[in-house]
Amino acid sequence: MTVYVRAARPEDAAAMADILNQIIEIGGTTAHQEPKSPDTVRRDYIDGPEVQTSVVAELDGRIVGWQSIGLWQGDAHIGTFVQPGLQAGGVGAALFALTCDQARAAGLTQIEAAIRADNVPGLAYYARIGFQDVGAEPEFALNEGRVVGRVHRRFLL
Repeated sequence: MTVYVRAARPEDAAAMADILNQIIEIGGTTAHQEPKSPDTVRRDYIDGPEVQTSVVAELDGRIVGWQSIGLWQGDAHIGTFVQPGLQAGGVGAALFALTCDQARAAGLTQIEAAIRADNVPGLAYYARIGFQDVGAEPEFALNEGRVVGRVHRRFLL
């Protein structure tokens, strides 16, 4: 599978929201629990004031994944979302290459990731691309109260 990776644009917000909302609906691999509108995705992940980088992956002209770095609690945090059924096929690695270029160009020196401790594919992905453990929140709970924990990882640019 060959994907084309490029900078995200405002008109990508609906496709990006669709992917994120599918992942939220399935559950288990994101701390996000409420669906996001295209306007919210645009503000929070494409061109809002906290956004540092934003890239999308296309396959046959269709967006199949995206990755964004935004400021959260003063640090540059990454989020990665790939179309269900296409994970572990190279989309995330392709996204991360351009994300790193954009992050360096933005003057970032490190990227933080906060991953649900029960998100086995997410933990494997971030380890595979070079993120290192820097902390944990074993008591992190979802809105419904279920404790899933969270692992904090860092990548030095």
